[in-house]
Order: sequence, then C-alpha cells, then structure tokens
Amino acid sequence: MGLDSSRTQRETAKPSEDGHRSLRRDFPLEEAQKNYHTILEQQTARAEEELRRPVLALFLSGLTAGLDVGFGPFAMAVNTTLFKGTLPDPLITLLNANLYSVGFIFVVLGYSALFTEQTASAVQPVLSRRASVGSLFRLWAIVLTANILGAALFSSFAAVLGPALNVVEPRVLGEIAHRMVAKPWWVMLLSGVAAGWLMGLLAWLVTAARDTTSQLICVWLTTMLIGLCGMHHSIAGTVEILMGLFAGVSATASGYLTFLVWSVLGNALGGVFFVAGLKYSHVRKSVED
Repeated sequence: MGLDSSRTQRETAKPSEDGHRSLRRDFPLEEAQKNYHTILEQQTARAEEELRRPVLALFLSGLTAGLDVGFGPFAMAVNTTLFKGTLPDPLITLLNANLYSVGFIFVVLGYSALFTEQTASAVQPVLSRRASVGSLFRLWAIVLTANILGAALFSSFAAVLGPALNVVEPRVLGEIAHRMVAKPWWVMLLSGVAAGWLMGLLAWLVTAARDTTSQLICVWLTTMLIGLCGMHHSIAGTVEILMGLFAGVSATASGYLTFLVWSVLGNALGGVFFVAGLKYSHVRKSVED
C-alpha cells in the first residue's frame, strides 16, 4: 500500500515547480533506494539553501573546507616518507590514493562548502529556474576564493610542521607537487574535467545515500579514484603544489597559476555538463513526458 502511494505521487506529479517539489519526500520503509526524483529534489533544495546563505557564512564554510581537505595530501606525504624504500612503490601509490580521500571525507560529511562539489549541485536550482545565474556565480566565487585561501593556509602550516615532526621529507613534498604541474595544459584541463565529473557524482551519490556509512563509502570510492589516477582537483591539488612551493623544493608561482586556471575550468565543466545537466535532464523528462 505504501509503495503504491509513492508511485502514485510520482505518476500524478504535474510538470511544474510545485509538482517537482512534491517529489522531494523519501519513502525509506517502502523503497530500497531513493527514487531519482527524490534525489534531484533533495539536492536542489539543499543547493537553494546554500545559494541564500550570507557571504560570511559561505566564506567561513569554504575556508573550513579548504583547510580540512589538506589532510589528505599531507597524509600522502607522511605515508610516502615513512614507507618509501620499505614497501613496493605500487603499494605506496595505492595507500596514498586511499589517504587522499581522508580530507574529502572530513569536508563532505562535515557539510563544508567545497567548490568542486558545488559546481554540480548548485546548478540544479538555476536549471529549474528557482535561482539566478548571478546567485550561482556569487556562490562559486565566494566558495572558490575561500577554498584556495584555506588550502594555502594549510599548505604553509604543513610545509613547516611535517619536516619539524620528522614525518615528512621536503623532497617528498616536491615529488607530490611535481606530479601536478608537470603535465601540459590540455592534460590538466581533461584531467580536471574527469575530476569534476567524479565530484559531481560524489554529490549525487551522497544525496542518494540514506546513512552516514553509505555516504562515507561513496566519498571514499570517488575521491580514491581521483587520487589513484592523479587527476587535477583544483583544491586538493592546490595543497599538493603549495606544500612543495612553501617548502622551497618544487613548483613555481607561475606553474601553480597555470594549474589553477585549467583545473578550475575542467572541474567546472565536468561537474556542470556530465552530472548536473545530464541528471537534471533525464529526471525532469521522466515527469514532463
């Protein structure tokens, strides 16, 4: 009887914004998984709330995300320093990919504002005409600026603390930074697209999950793949590069700026087109048609 009611709600929903909003309700006792209508509307509702937040609140949330995401690259540097020459290189690479996820778990489960997560989810209210393009660009600008500042602050801290604790060799920071800046611009762009695509999927899957354990697994799987492949994530990559730059062992300011431009553009394209646009279109068409 309950399953019939949830199906009826979807089948009778009118192709209007009020009709779409009515599909936000979840039926956990009646359906094993959230319906894609529910996922889209819940993600859109949260994005609307973020778009309405005051500038200072958004900035502080973004600053927190930039700081917290740095623990992943820092853990990679510690792991490489401690086990280089002891463990096989492929095993160290695999461990580093898993450690890369740590910062993202802190950020996503802590509900901090991360630019690459917002690129996809924050577009949904604009596509449904519940928010303006101007409000979207406002959100992106504030969050991206705060993320970069937070990442830079963490990098300066880690570049001093790691060697001081004898758990990070400056040489390792240089190797991690070099991996990000050594690629040509078009590789950075395409790699950024793939990373943005995965981050958009992360946002969708976290909304689809009903419990914290499931959300943690979704964050770990998607970001572990980014770390394993060495994809260019604009914020985590900022930490990777600036730790080496601040340690004085690798990278230059111009190299970092080149990375930042192409990774931000790629992340935005991947999240907006491959996740937000496609998910929105197929869900909305299933009601309108």
